[in-house]
Amino acid sequence: MARTAANGNIKSHLNHNGLTGEDFKKNGYHNKKEKNGPRSGAASRQTRHESFEQAPMYVAVMTYLGFGIVTLFGYLRDFLRAVGLEKCHVAQERVEQKDFIPLYQDFENFYTRNLYMRVRDNWNRPVCSLPGPVFDLMERVSDDYNWTFRLTGRTIHNVINMGSYNYLGFAENNADFLKTVAEKTQHYGVGVCSTRKEIGNLSIHEELEQLVANFIGVESSMIFGMGFATNSMNIPALVGKGCLILSDELNHTSLILGARLSGATIRVFKHNNMHSLEKMLREAICSGQPRTHRPWRKILIMVEGVYSMEGSVVRLPEIIALKKKYKAYLYLDEAHSIGAVGPTGRGVTELFDVDPADVDVMMGTFTKSFGAAGGYIAGKKELVEYLRSHSHSAVYASAMSPPVTEQIIRAMKCIMGKDGSTEGIRRIRQLAENTRYFRARLKEMGFIIYGNNDSPVVPILLYMPGKVVAFAREMLTRKIGVVVVGFPATAITEARARFCLSAAHTRDMLNQVLHHLDEVGDALCLKFSRQKYSLRPDLYDETDFELDG
Repeated sequence: MARTAANGNIKSHLNHNGLTGEDFKKNGYHNKKEKNGPRSGAASRQTRHESFEQAPMYVAVMTYLGFGIVTLFGYLRDFLRAVGLEKCHVAQERVEQKDFIPLYQDFENFYTRNLYMRVRDNWNRPVCSLPGPVFDLMERVSDDYNWTFRLTGRTIHNVINMGSYNYLGFAENNADFLKTVAEKTQHYGVGVCSTRKEIGNLSIHEELEQLVANFIGVESSMIFGMGFATNSMNIPALVGKGCLILSDELNHTSLILGARLSGATIRVFKHNNMHSLEKMLREAICSGQPRTHRPWRKILIMVEGVYSMEGSVVRLPEIIALKKKYKAYLYLDEAHSIGAVGPTGRGVTELFDVDPADVDVMMGTFTKSFGAAGGYIAGKKELVEYLRSHSHSAVYASAMSPPVTEQIIRAMKCIMGKDGSTEGIRRIRQLAENTRYFRARLKEMGFIIYGNNDSPVVPILLYMPGKVVAFAREMLTRKIGVVVVGFPATAITEARARFCLSAAHTRDMLNQVLHHLDEVGDALCLKFSRQKYSLRPDLYDETDFELDG
């Protein structure tokens, strides 16, 4: 596919030998202002089109064929290992344990040793610098087809980071910005070594909880030391046997695990499909529980603000309308949306201009936009007080580390403008500008990308397993760090590279990435889109869906 004229303009801004030290600061936030000012929040609220273009039929056929060939060769190599012609490197059951139930499932082992092992050099790459907008990687090689790795002692410098959830650039090493964090570390130490129920409750924990509640616009909030556990440990405290959970099919694993641990009945509706959700709500109200037909004790709808693998944004106003109509509860996971979307970074409730009080349980994490760790649950005061005594994560988990707590406080105050500066709002606007610019250029080039125009998560569809591996390796040779994802994390025909935009990315960095994406896309034939780029949103019909049983 020929390059567009816009791509020629991109190349004119680039140094083809890579970025120089003047283009960025590795250990701090880049403060260079762009020539074009940030887009207004009004434009962001007007257009929320989501694109999910289907690939040509031959791409799906070639994808299945590629997996079939790899699988056949896997069985051949297993046969060679069985007869002793090839060494087996994976863990195996001992002979005296053959009569026991196997510890390892056969197909999981098969996939790991014959598919994943051949390409695992694209994951778990050791970073040896601050993982900001650029970072350094330790070079490693394998002498046995990725079964083991050895470090060469060399370092790959100035790799552009396009995979971190550092949406607002707060994962930084700026002494001026981190002064309060250093002070709190000297005062409180680096760890509490106790639960908050015992002697681990610090004044800065309560300060952060009040700040979170004020930031989101709710009565109260509660913080936790781990984002994953915020979902998996709190959902079982909210619902149980006799309750019904209606879960979006693309929800995160932490939501799925929490739902399973709760003991509630789980039903899955099609992603962002209101017809599918309403049909399930109507059936739940009319039919009640299986066999007994008693009314459900609770019906809880679980959704995410921004879906981390698709880049799509929840259709929040419509879900709230359905929730009210059928008297259900709503659990909203804003791990990827809090701080990253909305005119002032307050998430999807601000993006859609809905009342936060209409969301019963608001969950979010501090690991993305705030450059820290942990999570929160927010809502009415009665909800939070209930969780303080009933949530396993609240009762048994260690309290949040003081330096982490202070990092969240200083980042949130910066976003809210309580630090006396406009740095926070500038970063939010810079992220929105970077997101729209990057998405528009990818569409012009002819890539198939998923997601919402406001979403900083930008998946580029690669489809074929061989192209996924070649893409990741080729981008690294061009000093661009990307995250590639395939089966079983995605559907078998929807392998992709997932780019995450940051306010710390400068226009020169993005142009550098786009230039190399253009070349790699041509070299690997990755430009599958058959649509011409247009600012007019496409129309779609959401009535075409299938219900999961």
